[in-house]
Amino acid sequence: MSTLNQRTSALAFFIFLILTLLWTSVIAQEAEDESEFSYIRGSKKGPTKWGEIKKEWEKCNKGYMQSPIDLSSERVKVVQTLDQLKRKYKPSIAIVKNRGHDISVKWEGNAGSIEINGTDYRLQQAHWHSPSEHTLNGRRYDLELHMVHQSSDPNAKYPIAVVGNFYKIGRPDSFLSKLNGEMKALINEEKEIKAGSIDPNEIKMDGKKYFRYMGSLTVPPCTEGVIWNINKKIGTVSQEQVKFLRLVVHDSAEKNARPIQPHNGRQIDLYDSNPSHTPN
Repeated sequence: MSTLNQRTSALAFFIFLILTLLWTSVIAQEAEDESEFSYIRGSKKGPTKWGEIKKEWEKCNKGYMQSPIDLSSERVKVVQTLDQLKRKYKPSIAIVKNRGHDISVKWEGNAGSIEINGTDYRLQQAHWHSPSEHTLNGRRYDLELHMVHQSSDPNAKYPIAVVGNFYKIGRPDSFLSKLNGEMKALINEEKEIKAGSIDPNEIKMDGKKYFRYMGSLTVPPCTEGVIWNINKKIGTVSQEQVKFLRLVVHDSAEKNARPIQPHNGRQIDLYDSNPSHTPN
């Protein structure tokens, strides 16, 4: 083969390689942009299939302490020994993100923490599910907020704590109202918006009674060993706010509530400073 032919073949191979890499990159990007799981029951990526999609997600199908569950009065034990949730939040820079399956507020700095059994759990992010994931005596509410916290102790037996709030249709939620500008920007296909300083204390948690049980994350990888703390008092949210949260996420997550999981004999505590009250 002549030198010219060798150079021509080498150049052709080089062009082919570049085109191949570019095409592979486009394919990889499209796959990455697709939702890895969905909430559509019966679909290949639906809730009953989460544990089969990835090896590290197998807890979703095989775990024994999965969330959400029904907070049934028949299973609730009223106790006084639990402390009230000690919130030590503070304003910090945050980003409002459209994660496809939900809308979240992610704090970039130190937004404070809650204290559980003497351990501090630092606030990481908050997100919404509609309808609610947990049920109260079989009832689903219109919205559920999850505030996700990470233990400051790397050796903590339970590294994650989530605080949950139920909402029913009524007056607009003031915290969501403060995020109107950032939320509207997400309509224009923005994935995340820098929101400046956001104060977690503006999330209303007026109730002094709360449920506690051991569960898991409600999205893949469905990690277990999560301390759930769910406020018993029901907040309010407007119909328009709920519709908006559904509008901006992927079509497969318009109703982003995981089905109720087996109870498997877990204890549910209800902290109540007045034990004469019933869980109902």
